[in-house]
Amino acid sequence: MNFFDEQTWRGCIHDSTEGAREAVTEGKVTGYIGFDPTADSLHVGSLLQIMSLARLQRAGHKAIALVGGGTGLIGDPSGKSEERKLLTKEQVQLNAEGIKNQLSRFLEFEGGENPAQMVNNLEWLGEISFVDFLRDVGKYFTVNNMLAKESVKRRIESEDGISFTEFSYSLLQAYDFLVLHDRYQCNLQMGGSDQWGNIVSGSNLIRRLRQQKAYGIVSPLVTTASGTKFGKTEAGTIWLDANRTSPYRFYQFFVNTDDADTIPYLKYFTWLSQEEISELEVELKENPGRRQAQQRLATELTRIVHGDEGVEKAQNASKVLFGGAIEGLKAADVADIFQDVPSTSIARSEFEGEGMPIPDLMVNSGAVDSKGAARRLLQQGGVSLNNNKVDGFERRVVLEDFIENKYLVLRKGRKNYFLIQVG
Repeated sequence: MNFFDEQTWRGCIHDSTEGAREAVTEGKVTGYIGFDPTADSLHVGSLLQIMSLARLQRAGHKAIALVGGGTGLIGDPSGKSEERKLLTKEQVQLNAEGIKNQLSRFLEFEGGENPAQMVNNLEWLGEISFVDFLRDVGKYFTVNNMLAKESVKRRIESEDGISFTEFSYSLLQAYDFLVLHDRYQCNLQMGGSDQWGNIVSGSNLIRRLRQQKAYGIVSPLVTTASGTKFGKTEAGTIWLDANRTSPYRFYQFFVNTDDADTIPYLKYFTWLSQEEISELEVELKENPGRRQAQQRLATELTRIVHGDEGVEKAQNASKVLFGGAIEGLKAADVADIFQDVPSTSIARSEFEGEGMPIPDLMVNSGAVDSKGAARRLLQQGGVSLNNNKVDGFERRVVLEDFIENKYLVLRKGRKNYFLIQVG
């Protein structure tokens, strides 16, 4: 299946310029997607664009990942309701290096017959003078057309308006396309549907200055079934960097995908075939409670982003919530898994010597209101420490019971967890 047809059945094409389908179907193209280095990590909101570029490469086309080291100093107004905070050149450079490392998990940059390229637009935007830019590029843009862009219109109508800095962003992006065309014979730009105006501006600039055709393909903006922005949670953004979002949290984010979103996300973000996804769709409809499609989605994406080790770690951590072994986990893993459960800090001295009686621990942790209630629950076999059942109320808790002398997990019944930390 050619690139355009695959992107189509996956629901990844929102619109395309005239001739784009024929260009990628009948021959080889060189295409690029830009990534904004506003942080040292990409987040799941970038996954659709990353996978689109990776599919372009796998289909035999040349793929270029453009890191906006220059445009990142300006800020793209698309989809933004207010002015971005300007970053320093040093911050942007560090962010760009982090993004390159992450993209290497999806794109083949070295070896093979068709390696991808990564370029930084600071190479040319940092050199061109303002006067040269206005003369060579600015003259081909009318203010009328720039004002008609949806991202600009929305900001002009807002209370704070839009600065000349961000107003000029579309010119810089168009110039990027021109430079990539001249240096690497790039004739295709891809991005989200909010980039449509910028992409068309670039293809028009190439047509006017070089009398050659250039194309654009845009994907839909990913939202959830409830209409909220994809990748945003109450706890914050879901990052691709394991230091920002652990493999366990990353895995759980996709395991908890709404039924209505699961099949589209499998198409957008994984390498699974049409047949495999169709089978998962049938399974989801017939047995929604088993959530096999969500588990496959979480597994596939965690493997791509964090490797087999990340999948194993995430799945083992997930089992802990259903009574799986805790002893093999590190303290940081325990804190991550149980960060949303009630937690209590108790002085280290309470666990020294003979330690604290288990009924006292249950009261101090808030698991029960009284020692009497604790004893009754213990007699019923409804208490576990680190997912090991406690037999009898004579048990005393000592420092050695804590994971790395830091955390202890108390479970009441089947699903009520309490985290105790040594203070």
